[in-house]
Amino acid sequence: MKDVQKERDNRNMPIDKVGVKNLKYPIKVLDREKGCQHTVGTINMYVDLPHESKGTHMSRFVEMLHMLQPEISPKSFSMILDQMKKDLDAASAHMEVTFPYFIEKQAPVSHTKGYMEYSCRLIGTSRADGSVDLISEVTVPISSVCPCSKEISDYGAHNQRGEAKLAIRSKRFVWIEDIIKVVENAASCDLYSVLKRVDEKWVTEKGYQNPKFVEDIVRDIAVALEKDPNITWFSISVENFESIHNHSAYAMITRGNPDV
Repeated sequence: MKDVQKERDNRNMPIDKVGVKNLKYPIKVLDREKGCQHTVGTINMYVDLPHESKGTHMSRFVEMLHMLQPEISPKSFSMILDQMKKDLDAASAHMEVTFPYFIEKQAPVSHTKGYMEYSCRLIGTSRADGSVDLISEVTVPISSVCPCSKEISDYGAHNQRGEAKLAIRSKRFVWIEDIIKVVENAASCDLYSVLKRVDEKWVTEKGYQNPKFVEDIVRDIAVALEKDPNITWFSISVENFESIHNHSAYAMITRGNPDV
């Protein structure tokens, strides 16, 4: 059968990224407690396309995933990216995998167990020179108590849920659990899926005794990351879904060398 995608294109216009997007696929990810965790990834896979090529072979992206049955880790990411370049005769390859990750977490006083969900993303690029760039990103739900509200009020203070998104580049592998812990340690209080009354008392009082602006949270996370020699680059953003305003509060810090 005629392969139209192999025909020559005469517009002299190379394409930076071409491939498949929003592909749902079962994956395995590394779990520090259980070894691995089965979840569902939303996957984007792209390669570059030279100016003389009319198109790429879209079906090969899915075929590669099915053959590899991937465990999503920095090592497997590099392998998949190299395979994409080889199978599609490309100079560069790019893949993003977004997936929910679950951690069993005990309530602070009653020790009632429940699962917390965290949204994770692994982003990888294999460049034309053979170098590979990997970014790990985790979105962590948190809570914060407003320092200003506590200071000016005769009693109480307004508090809200927030969301911290931390992306890192590192020299060595970093567990998802460790990324989450850095963020939760910087919040007024972390969140739990199950709370009894004794737990509600505990988290309410902890947050009240530890008020933080979004500025405080991003700075505390940044300070902790800058002390870690394994982290070469990071980008941290915090958004508070304000409880007394019709808008969110937001702060972001990016530091490090993205090329290391």
